Amino acid sequence: MALIITDECINCDVCEPECPNGAISPGESIYVIEPRRCTECVGHFDEPQCVQVCPVSCIPVNPAYVETREQLQARYEQLQRDQRLQKKPAAAD
Repeated sequence: MALIITDECINCDVCEPECPNGAISPGESIYVIEPRRCTECVGHFDEPQCVQVCPVSCIPVNPAYVETREQLQARYEQLQRDQRLQKKPAAAD
């Protein structure tokens, strides 16, 4: 289940740096969560870090992206593979 930031967001800037997957970014008027990058911190932490630090409790589960813990774990693993590939130096010609 990806998370979502609701209109109650006060743009306090505490959630973005807490996201280990880089899924949170400034939106047009409030912060937003990219559901394809959100794993609810599965693979990193026991609890979603953004939810833990949010002072106004405006980060619930996004009902449009209901997923199992296994699906979130698979996304985490895919994101880790993608990150390793991006860091891998290109072969010399």
